[in-house]
Parts: sequence; C-alpha cells; structure tokens
Amino acid sequence: MIRYPVTKPFFSEEELQMIGTALDSGWVAQGPKVAEFEKQIAAHEGVAEGVATTSCTTALHLALSVSGLKAGMDAIAPAFTFVATENSIVMTGATPVLCDIHQETFNIDVEKLRQIIETKYRSGNGKLINVESGNILWGIVPVHEFGLCCEIAKINEIADEYGLKVVEDAACALGAMYKDKHQGAFGNLSCISFHPRKSITTGEGGMVLTDDPSAAKRMRELRTHGSTVSADARDKGKGFLLPEFPEAGFNYRMTDIQGAMGIAQIKKLDHIIEEKRKEAAVYNRLIAERLPEFIPPVEPEGFYHTYQSYVCMLDLKKLQIDTVEAGGEYRNILLQKLEDKGIATRQGTHAVHLLGYYRDRFGFKPEDYPQAYACDRLSITLPLYVGLKEEEQEEIIDIIRATIDED
Repeated sequence: MIRYPVTKPFFSEEELQMIGTALDSGWVAQGPKVAEFEKQIAAHEGVAEGVATTSCTTALHLALSVSGLKAGMDAIAPAFTFVATENSIVMTGATPVLCDIHQETFNIDVEKLRQIIETKYRSGNGKLINVESGNILWGIVPVHEFGLCCEIAKINEIADEYGLKVVEDAACALGAMYKDKHQGAFGNLSCISFHPRKSITTGEGGMVLTDDPSAAKRMRELRTHGSTVSADARDKGKGFLLPEFPEAGFNYRMTDIQGAMGIAQIKKLDHIIEEKRKEAAVYNRLIAERLPEFIPPVEPEGFYHTYQSYVCMLDLKKLQIDTVEAGGEYRNILLQKLEDKGIATRQGTHAVHLLGYYRDRFGFKPEDYPQAYACDRLSITLPLYVGLKEEEQEEIIDIIRATIDED
C-alpha cells in the first residue's frame, strides 16, 4: 500500500466546474477554451504565442518540423532525458546525436556540446557536415531537466556562432527561470508538457511557446492536418465548406475539455511551484542532517528551480561502493524496499543510449556517456507534491535512513 506517491496532481472543484462549462457548451474538440488556455500560458511565461498540442512529444515534433529538421540532418540532444526528446528528432527523419550532461544539474554539458561540434563536423558550403555520415548539423535540442533551466544563454551563443537552430525541450520546466526570464523567452521555440507528473496537468497535453507569429501560424495549421482555417474560425463563417489543405499535416489538437481543465490549473501554478520549493528546502535540510549518502539537487545562482521532480543522486563514496554498476544494483534494491514500506520512488529519468532502439541502432555502450550512465543508475526521485507535510517528509527521510542502516 503506497502511502507516499512520487507525485500527484493538485485539483479543486474549479477543474470540475470548468470542464462542465466545456461539456455544457457542446464544444469539446479544440476550440475557444484551448485558445484561452494558450493565451494564459503564454502570458505567464512572457511570450507572445502558445500553440497547444496533444503532448509535449507532439509539440516537439511540430516545433522541429516547422524549424526545418528533416532526413539527412543531425540534431544534438542530451544523453540523459526522457526518450521523447530523441524520439521527436527521429520522427522528423533526422538523426539524434547524443551529448553528455552534468551530474550536478542533470542538464547538457555545454563544453561537451562544443567539443562534439568541433570534432564530429567539418565546414562545407556554409554548413556543418558530419564527417562520418555526411549529415548536415541542423542544431540543438537542449532539455530543462526536472524544472531547472539548462545553460541556455551559452547554448544560444554556440548556436549563433555556428549558425545552428535551437528548439528547447522544456517539458518539466513550466515556470522555471534563468535571470528573471522564464523558459520560452530565450528566443527559441520551447515545448512544455501537461502530463500528470508535471506542475500542472491537462491529463495529457503540450504546448509550443514562441514570439514568432509566423511560426505560430504555421504550427496551428500543421497541427490540424495542414488546414489553413481553424475549426472555430469556420464556425464563425461558412462552416459548411471544408478548408484548403496545401500541405500534409498532423492531428495534434488539444481538446476543449483539456483546455478548460488547463484554465483552472494555470491559476494554481504559482502556488504549486511555491509549495514544491518549500518542500524541496525541507528535503535539502533533512538530507544534510540525516542522509549523507544522498546528494540533493542543486539550484545554481541566477536560476529558479520549479522542482517538477526532486531528484537526488547516491553518493558512492559514502556508501563505500566501487562502481556505478554496483551502485545501480544497490539503488534498485533500495527502491524496492522503500516501495514495500509504502514510499514510491523512481529513477530520475533514463540514459537514452542504454535504451533498446538507440543502443541497437547506434551500437552505444554504457561508457560512451559516463555522466548520463551514472545518473541513470544512481538517481532517486523522492515524493514531492502540494500537501506533503514537513512531518511526512521527516518520516520519509527517517525510513530511508533506517532502510540504509539495515545493511
């Protein structure tokens, strides 16, 4: 019996009321509620446009497609991220090129990023060409992992230097900031998620944020099969005529039921983030006092962490474990014991190069991306959600302490 889940959404009667208004209106597919939700998210993040989709994965695919990524091209992405990042690149026909990360932040290592560009590519006809495959380097898909922005300013500088494009995977990072600027406001297309594990949820759902009205217009067309006229616009005009479809698009439309739910959720976002930050501070203190075998997440100066997830690393030296592989085996046993005691935990996310499709296609070995490999094997996500009391956090840490001491 799980007493402490890893996370849980924060709902009130308002979500039911808003969904009820959508149902009563008779408009349950994409329509005015989605449009209102888009405006509210964009306003919160300080950008001009939001384009809602069925998930962050489809948001990424949409953003990458309108940015020109296609077969015969490479896109660099972190080796430690949910597989949707690389899958979205593959969906365009392009090839993902993995880059290792920093263990401390779980985000892409910009020095290794530069090293990849300088060693794997040569200049030719104004392009960067992969010396092995001949693919053209399109750009970079950095991830803001677990609610902490990556070093996006440095990444933008590298992209400008080499003439590359950037699309940000901000699935976990709604509300996250770097130097008082929200994710989504760094001049790139940025993709967020409304999955139930995220700060706010529409069940499933995603959105692309942009200050480029032409990109927003094209994404709205492509998400509706390539239609030049939206359903709500048709409803206000000659709705009996079908629109023109000048190109093949996708069905990536969020429903108005989800949009209505999102309108209720966005009102809670700042409160949710504030509560999670308070709880993260409690964990930081308790770990420092009682659990030296855990390395808590960091919040570098100038960054605002939303703690979509509270992800720690095992300290192998404190545990007197010699190898990452042995540490991973220990971690898995520990997580099973905690689950047996009613505490749900997870690994942070996975190292993509260890997953079957990517391992088999590219012949990756664990040691190819050692930081990502370590994070895959040694990361632990602790319960974090609105309503988690300090005394409950103390109990969670005490149970972990006792479980480690059993050995």
